Amino acid sequence: MRNGIFRLLTGTAVAIALSASSAYAQKKYDGGASDTEIKIGQTVPFSGPASAYATIGKAQAAYIKMINDQGGVNGRKINLIQYDDAYSPPKAVEQVRKLVESDEVLLTFQIIGTPSNAAVQKYLNAKKVPQLFAATGASKFTDPKNFPWTMGFNPNYFVEGRIYGQYILKTYPNAKVGVLYQNDDLGKDYLNGLKAGLGDKAAAMIVAEASYEVSDPTVDSQILKLRDAGADLFFSASTPKQAAQAIKKNAEMGWHPVHIVDINATSVGAVMQPAGLEAAKGVISVNYGKDPLDPAWKDDPGMKRYFDFMAKYYPEGDKNSNFNTYGYATTQLLVHVLKQCGDDLTRENVMKQAASLKDVTTDIALPGIKANTSPTDYRVNKQLQMMKFNGERWELFGPILEDTAAAG
Repeated sequence: MRNGIFRLLTGTAVAIALSASSAYAQKKYDGGASDTEIKIGQTVPFSGPASAYATIGKAQAAYIKMINDQGGVNGRKINLIQYDDAYSPPKAVEQVRKLVESDEVLLTFQIIGTPSNAAVQKYLNAKKVPQLFAATGASKFTDPKNFPWTMGFNPNYFVEGRIYGQYILKTYPNAKVGVLYQNDDLGKDYLNGLKAGLGDKAAAMIVAEASYEVSDPTVDSQILKLRDAGADLFFSASTPKQAAQAIKKNAEMGWHPVHIVDINATSVGAVMQPAGLEAAKGVISVNYGKDPLDPAWKDDPGMKRYFDFMAKYYPEGDKNSNFNTYGYATTQLLVHVLKQCGDDLTRENVMKQAASLKDVTTDIALPGIKANTSPTDYRVNKQLQMMKFNGERWELFGPILEDTAAAG
């Protein structure tokens, strides 16, 4: 009998403990979160050499205003605190410290640019503050083993390079590949990704590599080296200025290899026009989002929502800018993660939810492109679709390509 009473009392105690823990689990907060507010911080180059990106931050602030007008996320308003870092790493460090130590944000979101993110990555990881959806594609921002509090948003350059390698193997299996690459993390990530995609054929297929420094006035000598090596497929792992120079130089020399440029060098205004629209005709790259200039999306429900948002919440912004569709899509994904957090608004749960995305799509994502993440795979965007420049704008072609290799 005594055993029975003991079991009953133990059972009651367990039940009480369980109900207490479930009540506690209903609402868990770290600094920056409460019953009424979720405090988020970011740095944006509102001034300085990369101030063209300022509109991304403005679109993100406008999207959050729209969400707050609709009642916020799970009844809480988002308080987005934005500081100008002028695309300067020391300034980014100063402003991010302020966000964490003075403003006490729950997380940082979409810090813009590789230099700024690199400057604060170790600090944020030491403080265990999420560096969520960092606006960069360098591989070090999708490395959960070493940096569990950092998750990049952009397709990482290694992944993109690997997709080009897989595409070349399938479409141009006998190509003689020449690679122009920027001599830094960006260029090396692309080159290593390309080689991984080509696999054991890489050594035979790549006939020449030529690197350049960002400070080099031209890439003419590098282009000559690739042409003279007999390349008939040219991969340019570069940023806009050098990509435009390469397209122009190829046309001047009458050299017409299959030409692939990376996603950073696809701006019509910053690359194709300076290079010459006719010279740029036929250049190949990739995309993962809908282009607002593409008439194919005229009746697309997601793009309609985007255009309605721009008209109401950011009318002074350029609705046809890919920077603004990017700002919209990234914030839509942030809101998805915060909704998934429910009432457990701890930094740990923010990263847990971000690392368990399952077939998530945004209004801007190309049809068939979905975000999937896991605790060991922080790559948000690993699907891309090929596109070709027709002399006026980009045209998508072929199926959605997925990076089939494991993370890293």
